Amino acid sequence: MSVSNVIVAPVVSRGIDVGIVLAAIAAIIGATFAAAGAVDGWQVLHWIAKPLATLLILWKAWHDRPEVSAVYRRWIGIGMLFSLAGDILLMLPVDAFVAGLVTFLLGHLCFIRALVSDTRFAARPLALLGCLAYGLLNLWALWPTLPGALHVPVVVYVAVLASMGGQAVARAWVHGDDRLAGAAPWAAGGALLFMLSDTLLAWNRFRFAIPLSALWVLATYYAAMWCLARSVRQSGDLT
Repeated sequence: MSVSNVIVAPVVSRGIDVGIVLAAIAAIIGATFAAAGAVDGWQVLHWIAKPLATLLILWKAWHDRPEVSAVYRRWIGIGMLFSLAGDILLMLPVDAFVAGLVTFLLGHLCFIRALVSDTRFAARPLALLGCLAYGLLNLWALWPTLPGALHVPVVVYVAVLASMGGQAVARAWVHGDDRLAGAAPWAAGGALLFMLSDTLLAWNRFRFAIPLSALWVLATYYAAMWCLARSVRQSGDLT
């Protein structure tokens, strides 16, 4: 790597991080203040800023160096493309919940593919069992208010999401003292934040209204995506 790249790359990366934060804040503000059932300036702000924040996170994942591996970067990037499509589907003024659910499910499968590129699936069974138990508990609590047509799609989605979380935690556990020690914990944190974000989304949609739900759901979602993007870059520290 040239001297100019050593100097310029961190500056560009920090600039992208600032852009991510600003776009995420704009998306949250737009969603919070948009009038229900109407297209206003706040709604337009949300429509612009929400996919923009995800695009910037994708840019970060694709350009940070040195990467853990080309295979890991590729599948994280593809997963984020599916997440971007899911963002768009879920924010449209139509009922595209199932389509968005399927799109995010495909994204999680891509994240799992990245996570198994250097770590055997369920290398630490306790991590997987813990995440599956968390998902099962949420299913049990939401089941009475979950529409019948969504039972199968949601069960499949929860199983895949929990598997992604369990694999990410297991991977960080396995690589606690080797070359991935500085990167793997970011993926674990991102996966767990993704589980939290989807939990908040599900409870707000199917159980009861959560005050300032857009803030909590989107803040944890963008934090999850940022952590997954950060996990692409290999390093010996947690910065």
